[in-house]
Amino acid sequence: MAMLNVNEFGAPTAPAVMIVHGLYGSARNWGVIAKRLSDGFRVYTVDLRNHGLSPHTQTHSYPEMAADLAETIEHLGGPVQLVGHSMGGKAAMALALTRPDLVHRLLVADIAPVAYTHSQLPFIHAMKAVNLDAVSRRSDAEAQLAAQGVEPALCSFFTQSLDLGEKRWRLNLATLEAEMDKIMSFPQFDTRFDGPTLFLSGAESDYVQPQHRQTIKSLFTRAQFAKLRGAGHWLHADKPREFETAVRSFFAS
Repeated sequence: MAMLNVNEFGAPTAPAVMIVHGLYGSARNWGVIAKRLSDGFRVYTVDLRNHGLSPHTQTHSYPEMAADLAETIEHLGGPVQLVGHSMGGKAAMALALTRPDLVHRLLVADIAPVAYTHSQLPFIHAMKAVNLDAVSRRSDAEAQLAAQGVEPALCSFFTQSLDLGEKRWRLNLATLEAEMDKIMSFPQFDTRFDGPTLFLSGAESDYVQPQHRQTIKSLFTRAQFAKLRGAGHWLHADKPREFETAVRSFFAS
C-alpha cells in the first residue's frame, strides 16, 4: 500500500468528499472544482500511485489502488463520499466493493466496471519522446507533443504533470506502460456495494453503454444513471458548473 498525496479544501468539520483523478491526471487537475465544493464540504483530492506526488511503484492494479485509497481515508479519519473519474472511477468502484465501510456514497464519472479495448499507450510513447532537456516552459513540451499528433487539449493536460524544475514527468510512465492491460480492464469481484451510487456520464461519450447496465447493477445494487448534455468523457472539464451541480445534488440528497 502507498500513502497518497492529498490536497485539502474546506472546513475540517464539513462532510468529507474525496475526488479521485483519471489516468495521467493528478489532484491539482481538480483544484477548481474542489475549491467550489469546499463551501459545503471538506474536499480531499488525491494523487493515485504512479501519478503526481504520490509514490511510484512497480505495479498498478485496481486492488492496489483501492488499498491505497483505503489507507489514506483511514488516515484522514473515516468514511467519505467518493467521486472517481475514468481510471479513478474504477479505483473508487474497487474500493467500494472491497471496503464499503469507507464509502458513504459513490459518484462514478464516465466509466463502467468493464474492460475497454482501446489503448492509451500512444500517449505514453508521445510523452517519452519529449526531449525534456529542450524544455524550459510547458509550451515547449506542448509543441513537441503537438508535433506527434496529440490534440491541443491533451497537450495542455499532460504537461500539467511535468516538473519543469526537475525536467521530469510526475508520471511513472514505465509502470503505466507495463501495466496498461490492467488499467484498461476491471477485476472480478464476488462482492457488491449497496450504498447510493450515481453513474454520471457525458452525453457525447461512449464509455458507459446500455449493455453495461446489467454488470453495473449486479455490483452496485442502488445504481442510478444520469448524463450531462454537451459533455464528453472529460465531463468535469466540458461542463464544470453542471458537473459541480450534479455532485452537490447527489451528495445532498
